[in-house]
Amino acid sequence: MQKKYCWLVRGSFLLYLLYIYLTVYSQNQAYSFLLLNTFLGYIPIELAMHLKVKQHSAIFSGILILWLLFYPNAPYVLTDLFHLARFNPYDSRTGLMLFDLKLWLQFTNLVIAALGCSLLGMWSLDYVTTTCLKRCKLENFFFKPLLILIFNLIASIGIYIGRFERLHTAYLFIDPKWTLNEISTIWNEKMFIFVIFMTLIQTLIWFCLTLYRYSNSKA
Repeated sequence: MQKKYCWLVRGSFLLYLLYIYLTVYSQNQAYSFLLLNTFLGYIPIELAMHLKVKQHSAIFSGILILWLLFYPNAPYVLTDLFHLARFNPYDSRTGLMLFDLKLWLQFTNLVIAALGCSLLGMWSLDYVTTTCLKRCKLENFFFKPLLILIFNLIASIGIYIGRFERLHTAYLFIDPKWTLNEISTIWNEKMFIFVIFMTLIQTLIWFCLTLYRYSNSKA
């Protein structure tokens, strides 16, 4: 990503976070979680901007590990859309949807966070994967989708841990032993099915973005 676009992304997220802080978080409203979740979802995007093919091994490895630890936070924000269930958008008398601007504002806040983190997070996924393959000189049509799938599986496990075990990435740094012990207890059939669902969603988003980019390049 060119520097001017990097700063555009940074500025956009900063403005959104400031907006959420002033209008939602500071007012202790129901969707105050958007501040933390969006910030965590942005971290892998920022980390990806600093990953380069020609980079010292220690720096490259450090950024890659941090990116891998924080990346699940980006698609995780998609699951915040379940909080739309708190809305009651229908008129009980007519069954028709209410025209309530406050309701639509809350809907907009949730969707902007979900789309911004997931789509730009997917850019970071594609970029990191491409950079890793170039560095390892494995630029092949087969290897990229395979690595994307592996990263999506790892991210889906992270989404499960965050959504149902309520463990943030920060816990790995605060108390790694306890966190790893908690993670060791999560494995079961339902968890694996959930991981498959989340992997399908992420892979579909990546495929659509890749198809769009490829079709434009050939136009």
